[in-house]
Amino acid sequence: MYWTLELASNLEDAPWPATKDELIDFAIRTGAPLEVVENLQEMEDEGESYETIEDIWPDYPTKEDFFFNEDEY
Repeated sequence: MYWTLELASNLEDAPWPATKDELIDFAIRTGAPLEVVENLQEMEDEGESYETIEDIWPDYPTKEDFFFNEDEY
């Protein structure tokens, strides 16, 4: 299983919190690349809900990771 920014971004609009099955269903319905569905299927399913994309891929960049001042725009 591997995640890239491009693959993980397909899950940004997922209905969080979501279970593994809900995320797989969302990825299929929205036409996400096959790699996204395969990555989700490879995750261990303990019946838990995932609150955000960071629960799946901890390295997913957040707004704090970008160095720009929103007040300037």
